[in-house]
Amino acid sequence: MEQLKTYALMTGLTLLFIWFGGMIAGQTGMIIAFIAAAGMNFYAYYYSDQQVLKHYHAIPVDENSASGLYHIVERLTQRAGLPMPALYIIPEEQPNAFATGRNYEHAAVAVTEGLLNLLTEEEVEAVVAHELSHIKHYDMLIGTVAATIAGAIAMLANFGMFFGGGDRERQNPIVMLALMFIMPLAASIIQMTVSRNREFMADEGAARMTGHPEWLQSGLAKLDAYARGTILPEADPQTAHMFIINPFTGKDFSLRQLFSTHPSTEARIERLEKLKGQ
Repeated sequence: MEQLKTYALMTGLTLLFIWFGGMIAGQTGMIIAFIAAAGMNFYAYYYSDQQVLKHYHAIPVDENSASGLYHIVERLTQRAGLPMPALYIIPEEQPNAFATGRNYEHAAVAVTEGLLNLLTEEEVEAVVAHELSHIKHYDMLIGTVAATIAGAIAMLANFGMFFGGGDRERQNPIVMLALMFIMPLAASIIQMTVSRNREFMADEGAARMTGHPEWLQSGLAKLDAYARGTILPEADPQTAHMFIINPFTGKDFSLRQLFSTHPSTEARIERLEKLKGQ
């Protein structure tokens, strides 16, 4: 069922991209957009995981080199009915973590050295359970495709400034306004909405997987407090949605929360509190 939802979203975003291409350059634009979307989805499906791991200099580890982390993940995957993912450690001080991969058999979990140093074993287990919940629901692929298509639509909007909006609408200022502003904004809102909802779902999945919502509550509070004082080196907006805590939390700019890929940590902790009675 989760795979079906993933493919449905990928298809919907692809059709939106193709339609937008048609708005800019008619049938030719639709054909070009279709070819571009097919190429982007192919690349995102098969290669985005290795690209992001390489970008953050993630180092592969196993039972011999990181026995504590390995045994936590092994225990949780058995409980969740998942195959063992590949494990990576990112040599950075900011405590953070993410999951990537196109399916259960090609999944990976990466944590920073800072996370392992800051959190207790129970809190690390809760964070890992959060990432495994993302894997279980195919969130990594959904987030990657949504970010890719949203970026591509923004790029098409820039082209629209020069090529207009189709044959009959070429001089229509309302259509041009939609091409340049409304569509990229709508695509970004879709991306952010998908990401925020998936974070809430992964938090709940982690709480149920560990049986201890308070472990994730305390872990999130620590991660958020630390992230407010630093930014993850080499972090970029295209991959920020993947992390358990937004790596740009410490960056001070207006309307940050409105356009954030993550819900507020306070809201996440509050939702976890409601699960304690369950």
